[in-house]
Amino acid sequence: MIDEVISELRAAEAAAGRPSGSARLVAVSKGQSLEQIGAAVLSRAELQTGGFALAENRGQELRDKVAEAAVLGWPDPEWHFIGPVQSNKVKYLRAVSLVHTVENAGQAQAIAQAAQQWGRAPDVLLQLHNGEAQKHGVAAAGLLGLLRAVRESGLRVRGLMVMAPYGDPARAGAVFAETALRAHDLGLAELSMGMSDDFPLAVRHGATLVRVGRRLFAPPLPH
Repeated sequence: MIDEVISELRAAEAAAGRPSGSARLVAVSKGQSLEQIGAAVLSRAELQTGGFALAENRGQELRDKVAEAAVLGWPDPEWHFIGPVQSNKVKYLRAVSLVHTVENAGQAQAIAQAAQQWGRAPDVLLQLHNGEAQKHGVAAAGLLGLLRAVRESGLRVRGLMVMAPYGDPARAGAVFAETALRAHDLGLAELSMGMSDDFPLAVRHGATLVRVGRRLFAPPLPH
């Protein structure tokens, strides 16, 4: 399954006139056991060479998987966090190199404070609201102020993240285009956009990180 996704990713880059490897896969492993993750991606050389990262959306699940992977002697993969940032659970994000979902200054301050204990800080992306009431993210009008606040906390802001409206390619394309334009205007290079159903469209609009889960893994085992 991962070979098919990577092939589609490379084809989307080529169709957009972009260099191969300019968009990285973020393998969303939430709800998957270490056994399932290993079967799907551990044998891929790209995991060891930085070609793609693993991502979780729950802090405690991330903490447990990182610990279990170390016990099993896994190579040290690059971990990302893509779930809502809860200040009281930031302590579980120690192994993370990139947080995709910062939407307010309080979250940035919690991460920065925890990072003082860790001796290192993850980079962050600012999550832009996509216009749907139930979704997370900072409104476009507050983006510049949030960027300043996060930088003042000492964290490095690498770019923007957005979740496109599901099942509506025209709206998704508009959201991707707007997010890319805002990132360009702010001088931010990283764009976390696109999921299992729309990542080729996101690549067309400049995505540098695509978050794919369902297409990579067998259905999770029941709890």
